[in-house]
Amino acid sequence: MLTKFETKSNRVKGLSFHAKRPWILTSLHCGMIQLWDYRMGTLIDRFEEHDGPVRGVHFHNSQPLFVSGGDDYKIKVWNYKMHRCLFTLLGHLDYIRTVQFHNEYPWIVSASDDQTIRIWNWQSRTCISVLTGHNHYVMCASFHPKEDLVVSASLDQTIRVWDIGSLRKKTVSPLDDNLNVRQVNTDLFGGVDSVVKYVLEGHDRGVNWASFHPNLPLIVSGADDRQLKLWKMNDTKAWEIDALGGHKNNVSCVIFHAKQDIIVSNSEDKSIRVWDATKRICIQTFRREHDRFWILSAHPKMNLLAAGHDSGMIVFKLERERPAFSVSGDSLYYFKDRFLRIFDFSTQRDNQLIPIRRPGSACLNQGPKILSFSPTQNAVLVCSDVDGGTYELYVVSKDSMSRGDVSQDGRKGTGCSAVFVGRNRFAVLEKGSNQALIKNLKNEIVKRSILPIPTDAIFYAGTGNLLCKAEDRMVIFDLQQRLAFGELIAPSVKYVVWSSDMECVAFLSKHAIVISNKKLVHRCTLHETTRVKSGSWDDNGVFIYTTLNHIKYCLPNGDSGIIKTLDVPVYITKVSSNNVYCLDRNLKNCVISVNATEYIFKLALIKKKYDHVMNMIKSSQLCGQAVIAYLQQNGFPEVALHFVKDERTRFNLAIESGNIQVAVASAKEIDEKDYWYRLGIEALRQGNTSIVEYAYQRTKNFERLSFLYLITGNTEKLAKMLKIAEMKNDIMSQFHNALYLGDVQERTKILENAGQLPLAFVTASIHGLTETADRLSAELGHNVPSLPQGKVPSLLMPPRPFICCGDWPLLRVMRSIFEGGLDTMEISYEEEEDGHSANWGDADLDITDVEEVVQYGDNDAHLDEETNGGWDLEDLEFPPDVDTPKDTVNARSIFIAPTPGMSVSQIWIQKSSLAGEHVAAGNFDIAMRLLSRQLGINNFSPMKSLFMNLYMGSHSYLYGFTSAPAVSLAIEKGWSVSADPNMRNLPTPVLRLSHMEEKLKLAYRATTEGKFPEALRLFLGILQTIPLIVVETRRGVDKVKELIEICREYVLGLKMEFKRKETKDSLVRQQELAAYFTNCKLQNIHLRLVLLSAMSICYKGRNYSTAANFGRMLLDTNPTSESHMKKAKQVVNACGDKNDSSQLNYEFRNPFVVCGANYVPIYRGQKDISCPYCSARYLPSLAGHLCQVCELAVVGSDTSGLLCSPSQTKLR
Repeated sequence: MLTKFETKSNRVKGLSFHAKRPWILTSLHCGMIQLWDYRMGTLIDRFEEHDGPVRGVHFHNSQPLFVSGGDDYKIKVWNYKMHRCLFTLLGHLDYIRTVQFHNEYPWIVSASDDQTIRIWNWQSRTCISVLTGHNHYVMCASFHPKEDLVVSASLDQTIRVWDIGSLRKKTVSPLDDNLNVRQVNTDLFGGVDSVVKYVLEGHDRGVNWASFHPNLPLIVSGADDRQLKLWKMNDTKAWEIDALGGHKNNVSCVIFHAKQDIIVSNSEDKSIRVWDATKRICIQTFRREHDRFWILSAHPKMNLLAAGHDSGMIVFKLERERPAFSVSGDSLYYFKDRFLRIFDFSTQRDNQLIPIRRPGSACLNQGPKILSFSPTQNAVLVCSDVDGGTYELYVVSKDSMSRGDVSQDGRKGTGCSAVFVGRNRFAVLEKGSNQALIKNLKNEIVKRSILPIPTDAIFYAGTGNLLCKAEDRMVIFDLQQRLAFGELIAPSVKYVVWSSDMECVAFLSKHAIVISNKKLVHRCTLHETTRVKSGSWDDNGVFIYTTLNHIKYCLPNGDSGIIKTLDVPVYITKVSSNNVYCLDRNLKNCVISVNATEYIFKLALIKKKYDHVMNMIKSSQLCGQAVIAYLQQNGFPEVALHFVKDERTRFNLAIESGNIQVAVASAKEIDEKDYWYRLGIEALRQGNTSIVEYAYQRTKNFERLSFLYLITGNTEKLAKMLKIAEMKNDIMSQFHNALYLGDVQERTKILENAGQLPLAFVTASIHGLTETADRLSAELGHNVPSLPQGKVPSLLMPPRPFICCGDWPLLRVMRSIFEGGLDTMEISYEEEEDGHSANWGDADLDITDVEEVVQYGDNDAHLDEETNGGWDLEDLEFPPDVDTPKDTVNARSIFIAPTPGMSVSQIWIQKSSLAGEHVAAGNFDIAMRLLSRQLGINNFSPMKSLFMNLYMGSHSYLYGFTSAPAVSLAIEKGWSVSADPNMRNLPTPVLRLSHMEEKLKLAYRATTEGKFPEALRLFLGILQTIPLIVVETRRGVDKVKELIEICREYVLGLKMEFKRKETKDSLVRQQELAAYFTNCKLQNIHLRLVLLSAMSICYKGRNYSTAANFGRMLLDTNPTSESHMKKAKQVVNACGDKNDSSQLNYEFRNPFVVCGANYVPIYRGQKDISCPYCSARYLPSLAGHLCQVCELAVVGSDTSGLLCSPSQTKLR
């Protein structure tokens, strides 16, 4: 079984594949219907309108509809595009078991516990026929895929086949519409439109399922007698042809496989069995440890199956569909229909070479897995998994290549994998001894070589070399010198693809691609969310690969992108120019035309082939936001700008890339306040004060202008700003400018004119302006403020700037090749601005006469003066001679702001799918989403300090200048001075499993000492820290899960103990809580203390029988304390045969778990739900509430499970 997708949920009772999209419907015992994308592994939608379990569900094969039937006696038809139920069909009187759409007609067939089968017209929304005859529950009913038949199975131990030909003629023929209205259901239980054709009897117990063969006149059934029966039918009769036994419990469902001659069944014995329909033997069995299987579904077109069980469902394939092939020169060799075939890429001719016998083993996945071809000897190695791994060697003669029908016996041998390593030599992996056996074409061993690492598989690596694959790395091994000369970390590699010149190699795993050179020096790693299927190198050194739904490319520097979207997966065999040659899953050769312009353009940029880039730009072969973003991110903003005509987009690009000149030109065209404001911010960041000044002038932002002049030391213009503030009568602006200038007299004058005489007096007195101070003192009279004594005043002067009245020093770089070349393509912005260049560089305000500026600087102000007779300086404009500052940059050198690289934290985010590592990178939002999806965590308040500590602990901080911010440095795992600077490791774990184990010891000690608040704090702290822990191995994952169970039991027990101590008014409740505490899984030392406490409490409450039981349980633990043993024996003897004085809700003989919120027992057999994180149990009514044990997760949430190790992602 090759599992493709798995869910965790309530019991799954119904399944249905969508015919075209990668979707599957699941109907759950809790009443919910879920729509999943099994290719991406995501939940698309939920539908919740049924009351009670939903047992049947089915997609329509062409309309956006599905139908469901449940225990509420209702059949509902849904539109999944509209996300709602369209209508409900009523008529059944008991539970509905199955529902199904007809392939052609607008019909639905339903089976019910009311002992009937009903056929409905979903267009007219009416029941058109009722099939009666079964005398017990009808467990399933389904249409024949081609004929007018229905098969049903019932607990009355029969299978019935119904002929609905008359119904089709009556209801489908348009000529009989009027007749239909009169005849349909005239006699609801006695109509002749659907009649029983056969009644199949043979099962000894109730039949749970029956289904038709898609092509042959066969029926298969499964029943509670644990048997499968195969039936054959003709026009007149049906009979049993065989019975298949092997299941250990009731058979729940059984179906024929659509593409293979096999039968698949599942059962309540927790197994799925695969049967050979011809030999009628079981060929494979798959088991689950705890889950019973209930339903099976087969994809109508693809080789996929799905099975529903007690805790979810799985989507799987029985056999791998990847073809075994090998490319040699211009030819493709592959295996199809028991023949080795050759496909010529140039002529596209396909011929068969020799027949290859399929293995006679009665198992799945035994076909050819790997093909290796030697062109010099025309020899083929075919490897398969037969008998644990075997190979066959065939030598293809010229006669065979011309005739294609010459049969020959291959030379066989055992080995996990075999590849050619020379002209007439091939290597076979002998896994038991970890050796490579070198053999000749006679299948004789000529040499043995011990491999340098424990090897799972070997791959070709050039003449005389092997690639050895271990669990987490690849090693290249020289068979002649018997030494390894290259090693690369590449976990779980499945396929190896070499470039045609053998200079580069790609290692393909389930969700990743690692690319290196021939010496295994790492170049890049790509991670995919969907499965990587195949790949090939093109003529330019670009790796082209396929996933489940895309053809993609990977450049030598690791950049990737999508070339084409696929409807079905394909396997690339060769890439030539704009053609991708591939094999599909039906082993048909096909050629897909693709547009390679995008990745050729990016490759030319990487290789600095700028003439090629220029030609591609000029020919306008590229456009789109993806190309613009790529150019921007990779340090080519000047190229990106030439793809954009929209001024707003050009402005945004220029601001983001730091190209201030283009930003100024675009801002002038747009001429909006927000854009000038953003331009000013970017120019100030770059230190281009003349453009900052110009932007502030255009927005009339006088306050910012004043501050700019202050920090640049331009006192002359500050004085002019003071005069402008006077003209505007802006008191605060006047005072600020006077303060910036250090002009005390002006400040005193401003305060006096504003009526602030006390402040003016204090200012004049402190700064030694005695005449002004005396005059103001006289005016104030008796209200003269007192000055502080013993203080030495000093003049407050603004600091002197390092650089006065000029731009900050900038890095000058020569103009790139693109600017000169691209200027010929369009009218450049410098040419457009030549007419205004005389006024560009003079960034001065040049205000020589304030009155003139006020009077003539703005036409609107002049108009207001004429009409209103007053000043309106809010609309003040500067004279034309300050319109635009000059471009002081040399024509051959401009400033390009360096493009920031990707931070280590960002690399962590891209490389990891673990919540703890996302928190370490500071990506709290994604980390919380991961925790919510994986563990159902909704309350993050207890984890806030953990998030902050983990983030701070994963970074160090380097301080430079006092005025500069600290530089954050990420602390990487396994970093060393000699490490490759281009290789970034994941964060060093701050929260370690060893720390939690130490904390657990402290919690144990606190529990032993009776410090329950401290113990609860420690256990809860461990429980709330574990979601952020990262461990390396599967063993570490097991330890983490064990730690969760320990903490859950102690937290639940301690909380019950606190509840018991709070309960003062009910002695019975106190005894119950003490009894429940003994049910927790504790260490022996603590269990003895808990049993001792419960025994004492129950004895004092006169519940002698319960107390005696606790005493015996205490003695069974072999207490080390003499006093405990003595006390337990005394209680047991004293209680004797006495009964309890009060009834407790506690039955020690009946296994139970304790509800984590209400602290009541949930006995075996009762329904319960659990916390998705800590697995604490709850009553079903508490679904959706916060877990009271871990205080993090929402009870009953659908989650994917704890993910705390990279080893888990490798297995997924």
